[in-house]
Amino acid sequence: MTTAVPTAPAPAAPRAGRLRRHRPVLLLLAPGALALLLTYALPLVWVVRMALNRPLDGGAILQTVTLSTFTDVLASSHYWNVIGQTLQLGVLTTVFTLLLSYPVALFLARTTSRWRSLLFALAVAPLLISSVARTFGWMAILGNQGVVNKTLLAIGVIDDPLRLANNMTGVVIASTEIYMPFAILAMLAGFGRLDPELERAAASLGAGRFAVLRRVVLPLTAPGVLTASLLVFVLSLSGYVTPRLIGGGRVFVLATEIYDEAMNSLNWPVAAVLSVLLLLLFGLVVAVHLWAQRVLEARFTGRGRSTS
Repeated sequence: MTTAVPTAPAPAAPRAGRLRRHRPVLLLLAPGALALLLTYALPLVWVVRMALNRPLDGGAILQTVTLSTFTDVLASSHYWNVIGQTLQLGVLTTVFTLLLSYPVALFLARTTSRWRSLLFALAVAPLLISSVARTFGWMAILGNQGVVNKTLLAIGVIDDPLRLANNMTGVVIASTEIYMPFAILAMLAGFGRLDPELERAAASLGAGRFAVLRRVVLPLTAPGVLTASLLVFVLSLSGYVTPRLIGGGRVFVLATEIYDEAMNSLNWPVAAVLSVLLLLLFGLVVAVHLWAQRVLEARFTGRGRSTS
């Protein structure tokens, strides 16, 4: 008596069926993936490869694979000062931008006025003007002979012009105004959970204005604030025009230093190393943002830990 030996089903057919089902999606994703490969992945690989070379005198480059350029940059107090000023600019710009943008975004999210569309357009209208033009405008406003100093001198508030340009103060002021429309848009996109009915319900239960703001409004708008903080911080870290023009060569950040090393000193390996460090800084910021998002979800909804 013979017994039939069961054979395992061939997985080729189901796998081929899944491939056929997903083929339209893959075809739709292919152009975007190819564009990302050509415009992001390959240049990034080139930058990392350039960072492993060694600079020589006169702008020459020694084609090699070494970490000596990284160690030289990390051992330099000047570059650590540049990294510190970059983080300082990012933190200060983000804080002041959020403080000024949050009331505007909250008002636009709450208002039911027929002029809401016009008010929204006015809030984001500065995006229609180039950041270069707006920076030149701030140079005229904050300079020693600018509108602010002339006004304060005319009314006798100060005897000497205030130093509002060619330093970190002027860069933060200009950067805050430039990034406010981005913050407002990001906050409005993240204010989806904000419901006026919840505020009225809290008020009907005896909660005061401050309690409603602290216990209802802030938790519901926290995702939008986090998104706006990430966007503004990343933009300020990579900003070049405003630190270069308003800083007047006295504010050194990674973006301006990368340009100087690549175009003025012709030191491409060092510029590549600084670019890699800036990219790592972006990654750290995104990681902190994701962690803060999970913490807020766990704190305010109780679902963050179960879904992470």
